[in-house]
Amino acid sequence: MTPDFWPQAVAELSRRDPVMAELTRRYHGVALVSRGEPFVTLVRSIVGQQISVKAADSVWRKIQAAFPELTPDRILNAEAPDLRACGLSARKTEYLGDLARHFQENRIHIEQWSTMSDAELIAELTSVRGIGVWTAEMFLIFNQLRPDVWPVDDIGLQKAVARFFFQGERPSRQHLHACGERWRPWRSVATWYLWRSLDPLPVEY
Repeated sequence: MTPDFWPQAVAELSRRDPVMAELTRRYHGVALVSRGEPFVTLVRSIVGQQISVKAADSVWRKIQAAFPELTPDRILNAEAPDLRACGLSARKTEYLGDLARHFQENRIHIEQWSTMSDAELIAELTSVRGIGVWTAEMFLIFNQLRPDVWPVDDIGLQKAVARFFFQGERPSRQHLHACGERWRPWRSVATWYLWRSLDPLPVEY
């Protein structure tokens, strides 16, 4: 699913900023796509932390094989050795258990997300062990399709902004925040195109 706001965001960004005008022309015909049920998406986010994409894909395939129906109940009823056999560390096994308990005990309020601000949703997600601000921001962009997320701790975003606006020098957080102001209220869209400048293949979480 591509967000309804995408054409408007692209048009406005292109009018305001020559860099965005060039990037939106270069990558015309592709857009942000949301995939996945929230619990599954968050499990996969935890699985992929601090390991290579190849290793994460291998672990994920094993989890899918072991748990064809990946639900909070299935994770909570699983034995730790079964999760470890998929390639999960002891810590990530604990993180998945905490995530599953949050869902099972209704501490994750999916039905209220549409009325929650980005900050409120990030606060709810980061109450889960193993989910930090960056992971929550990626979830807001790729799963919830929030239009104005600006993930200043993302290395890819930092590199792209450095290339286009700071002559290759990595910007400080203050400068990065200031740079993002030009793209409100479409900073998620600007981020997506800046990522494309580094890797033309879109990432789908």
